[in-house]
Amino acid sequence: MSSVHARVAGARESLRDAGLSQAEADLGARLLAEHVLGWDATRYFTSGSEPEPEDFAVKYDALVSRRALREPLAYITGRQDFWDLTFDVSPDVLIPRPETELIVDAAIELLRERPGNRGPLRIADACTGCGCLAVALARELPHAHVVATDVSDVALVVARRNAARHGVEARVRFVRTDVLGGVAGPFDAIVANPPYVRAGDRPGLQPEVRDHEPAVALFGGLDGVDIVTRLVAQAPAYLSPGGYLIFEFGFGQDMAVEQLIAAARGLTLVGLRRDLQGIARTAIAKRL
Repeated sequence: MSSVHARVAGARESLRDAGLSQAEADLGARLLAEHVLGWDATRYFTSGSEPEPEDFAVKYDALVSRRALREPLAYITGRQDFWDLTFDVSPDVLIPRPETELIVDAAIELLRERPGNRGPLRIADACTGCGCLAVALARELPHAHVVATDVSDVALVVARRNAARHGVEARVRFVRTDVLGGVAGPFDAIVANPPYVRAGDRPGLQPEVRDHEPAVALFGGLDGVDIVTRLVAQAPAYLSPGGYLIFEFGFGQDMAVEQLIAAARGLTLVGLRRDLQGIARTAIAKRL
């Protein structure tokens, strides 16, 4: 009988043959094994040389075949880590990315020291998807109440599940609407990871993204800034004086974002934050 490690070694080769990078194949093969076995990484490395359980191969090989077809790992396991939390995900929602944590960082930095005599913090999370921003901020800011919006009913089902999973369902209200339409403000902050991929970029996307993630959460029109434009235009009416708009945008869109904020009456640009590759990814604007 094969060991777990031997089975995983074979899976790594299969995933590389399917076009995954060595790093992606190695990580995916291991994480799928841990998922099937219910093990953590420590158990995998200490016990993986033992013979594989009787029903492991069939279950594991089926998941590896799905990954070889470029189905995202997070959709196969149904989980994705974000911030220091684990979120339920499905093909109904965008998979949270590490760069989106820049929004959480900025919001906490700007809001945590706000005087408590003004009452509870009010935050809006537009285009919430799986709810990762709303839930992470509700966890980090216990005095905050969050309104999270999305146009997708099925995405909101996932987001509500994540709010309950992390014990913040009493402070996060989910609303089906487009961006901020019809939501009652004002808010101390609006955060958003809106769709911003250019429609023409679709053919060049990784298969995991192009063929599996929801188009409604990805594409922002010909220039990628259709939803961003509406978000920036709407924000001043929904922000308290001194409130912040914090949102993610795509590669090469920084000049367009700066121009949108400059043209929005009542908003001023605080700054842009960059990811680990030095790419501007997050805008911070303030309501005058």
